[in-house]
Amino acid sequence: MNENDPVLPEKQVKRLRALLNEAEVNLAAAKELLTSMVGEDDMPKRTSEEVIGKVIEGVFDGQTMHDTDGKSYPVPANYASKSKLVEGDILKLTIADDGSFIYKQIGPVARRQLIGTLVQHDGAYYVEAGSKEFRVLLASVTFFRAHIGDQLSIIIPEDNRDAEWAAVEAVLS
Repeated sequence: MNENDPVLPEKQVKRLRALLNEAEVNLAAAKELLTSMVGEDDMPKRTSEEVIGKVIEGVFDGQTMHDTDGKSYPVPANYASKSKLVEGDILKLTIADDGSFIYKQIGPVARRQLIGTLVQHDGAYYVEAGSKEFRVLLASVTFFRAHIGDQLSIIIPEDNRDAEWAAVEAVLS
């Protein structure tokens, strides 16, 4: 490899970006796992004044947030479930200097509620509501202690007829 090769720095930058992205995803997954094990009350808290880092806005797709460049960021299932996020919600992600991900919902879309039955296939949970199935997060199913066959109240985007995901509002039976 020649030091004067103009392609080398670009390849190195791309590789470094890929490594950083992978590290961010792994760190977020590790923090989500730790939170699920010890609970949010045992995690260090921050005030908004303490958070210094990169701020990114994006759209929630049911599991992840996508920024305007198409890059995706993992949204902790516990946060998405607890906040009852639905497809199309606008989120703000702050990647703090210590690498932690801090999400905040800044633009909820209009919502509507449906009632359906919890089913499971292909290793995932769905709620059958009318003639459509909406996928729901495992974190929601476990939080509400829902069982296959239970009637659930779910939340979907009001104007998105193609929505694949729903947030669980409550278990009705």
